[in-house]
Formats: sequence, C-alpha cells, structure tokens
Amino acid sequence: MKRTRYDGYRSFQYLTPEVDYRPFRLAKEIGRVPSTRVPVSPEEEARVERLLEEALVIDLHEHCFVVPEDVGEIFEYRRWGRDWTGYEGLSVSGLDVVFDNMMDGTATVTSRAGWKWDDVIHDIGMRLCDIAHQDFLVPALTVDDLFRAKRNGQIAFVVSLEAATMIENELDRLDILYGLGVRCIGIAYSEANALGAGLREARDGGLTQFGRAAVRRMNQLGFAIDISHSGDRTSLDTIEVSEKPVFITHAGARALWNSNRLKPDEVIRACAEKGGVIGIEAAPHTTLSERHPRHSLESVMEHFEYCANLVGIDHVAFGPDTMFGDHVGLHHAFAQHLSIASSRGERTFDEVPYVDGIENPGEAFPNIVRWLVKHGYSDEDIKKVVGGNVLRVLKEVWYR
Repeated sequence: MKRTRYDGYRSFQYLTPEVDYRPFRLAKEIGRVPSTRVPVSPEEEARVERLLEEALVIDLHEHCFVVPEDVGEIFEYRRWGRDWTGYEGLSVSGLDVVFDNMMDGTATVTSRAGWKWDDVIHDIGMRLCDIAHQDFLVPALTVDDLFRAKRNGQIAFVVSLEAATMIENELDRLDILYGLGVRCIGIAYSEANALGAGLREARDGGLTQFGRAAVRRMNQLGFAIDISHSGDRTSLDTIEVSEKPVFITHAGARALWNSNRLKPDEVIRACAEKGGVIGIEAAPHTTLSERHPRHSLESVMEHFEYCANLVGIDHVAFGPDTMFGDHVGLHHAFAQHLSIASSRGERTFDEVPYVDGIENPGEAFPNIVRWLVKHGYSDEDIKKVVGGNVLRVLKEVWYR
C-alpha cells in the first residue's frame, strides 16, 4: 500500500482525558470485523498498488470518525461534540482526498433534532482543531491543495455537509460556511427544509424560491453541490438552476432496487448531461439489488456498472459513505432521527451486520480497485472512476 506520513497520532492527544474531556472506548479502526478481500493474483495486486499510487484517489463521500465500541453510548458521545477521526484507518486507505461529512444531522450537542447552526459550527471547529494538531490529514480548499497533499504523502480533507438545513432562511450563512472551509454542501436531507424537499417527503414541490437563490449563491461562492438526499423534483430543479455541474455524492440506481434512497434514471441522466457525477454508495442496506439482496461489495459494484452503462464511465465515481465502527448499530440508534426506514421504502431485505468487502473507509478503495482490475477495466477507466471524474467537476465548480 502507498506510503503516508502518518506518525501514529490519535485525536485530541494534546489534551488530558478525564480532565479536558470524557473518554470513550472506541471501535477498532483496522480489523474490527472479518471482511473479504477481493481475491487477485500477485500480478494483479501489483497493478492495484500502482494504480493507487498513480491516480489521484478521491472518496466523494465519507464519515471518517470513530464511534464508541458500545453504540449505545453514541448519544452521549455526540453530546460532547468531540468526534475522533480515524487517522490510523485512513493511513491504509489508499486515499489522497476524502470528502468528510462530519456529524451532519447527528450533531446533537444542544438539540435532539440535529441540524442546528450552533451544533454544526461547533462540529466543524472541533474537528478542524484536532486536525490542526497533526500533519497527516490536511484541510483542502482548492484543487491545488489536493495535489499538494498527494505529493507530500498526506490526505486532503474536504469539509462537506449533506444538507443546508442549518442556514435556515439566512443566505449569508453559506458565505460563512465557505469561509470556515466547507467546500461541498447538499440541498436537503430526508426532511424538507427552506431550500426544497428531501427524499422522505411524499410530495416534492421542488426547489423553493429561497432554494433557487441558495443554489445561485453556492455557484457564486464555489461550492460543490450535492443532491444525494434531495427529492427527485428538487434534484432535477437543482440541476437545472445550477450554472455548474452537480454531484450525487452517494447513491445508486433505483432501477435496481426500488428505494427513495436511490436515484431514478431520469435524475442520473440529467446530472450526467449537465456534466455531473454520481458517487456509488455503500452504507448498509442502500445499494441492494434483486440479484444481490444481501449487501456486499458485489451489490455495490452492480450499481456502479448499471450507472456506467446508463450515462458513461465519465460520470461515475464512488462515495462509499462508511465509518469506523458499527454502522448498522448506528443506523438502529438513529433510525427515527435520520428517517432511515422511510427512505428505504417498503422493500424487505436480508439485514447484514456490516457490508462485506467495503465496511470502512480504510478498506473501501483498495477493494474497489481490486474488483475493477479483476473485471478487466482499463487503467484509464479505473483512474477516472477513483478520482479523475470528480477532479474534472471540481476544476469547474470550485472557485480556484
């Protein structure tokens, strides 16, 4: 695996536990569960390692925090507002760039409902404070920062938010978030907000007038816009109103599995026609299919191939949406809070304890590249889907 400058740093090691903060027993970042490595020959593995070295490897959607070993402690952990970052796990990930989506709606420092302005700002500041005390992850604000991190054996950390709910009706809050380092932002999560409808809503009226103004401001500022959790009409409106391509950072094809969490062909095509990219999701029980109702890397890659065939290899990437710890347990804990059941619809599926082969941010991309190598994809196409396609969009939408 590619060498990095990780030196063993652990989050908040500059503070004193039990004095400055309450410590929690956290999940293992490496080897927490047995997970299948895609079998390849020694020659193929050498090619995998070469590709990870040569490509600018970009994870379009992730949550790189570490959760408590006992997921039942997650609400108290969140109340302290101090997320541990999985530096050790990231050190073996093969990544050069990670779009980290912070606590998002689970930032419940002061509110049980989440998505509050004060809590989101607290979360961003706390994470960046920790990151400032080490030199393995580096905040990225520009395209040049991404390449600089790769040259230096570091990982570029792109602060992202899955929804703009916390701006309420204050358009200038987008400027503040940009000024604090956020570079990718969604329109709505599951529930509707002042901008538009989320995927949970039975009736999607599309972007509001305020939402249209917000999209224009996002373009002016240089945000990458994410429509992963937006309703279908709101997604189509955002694509139309935006002067720049948009991302579906983490989703899959509804044609393979009828769930609101996945995107219909109409939205995927519209995104691609505007120059955008869809990142394929791997969070538990999302990218399932009739052929693969038990979630694993194989079902994830079925969604990848479907989207690549639908809109072309130039418009597909990966946004696994994983974390370090019991992701299924976290979903159960936050089931009502995150509207998980309603976003999945009425489909029944085989629940898995974790997604085999793509369980956490440390193992996702090495296994994705192994799968692509094993299935005969060219070097050129692999480099596109593990980072090149995302980079093309960022060069167009980011301010500089």
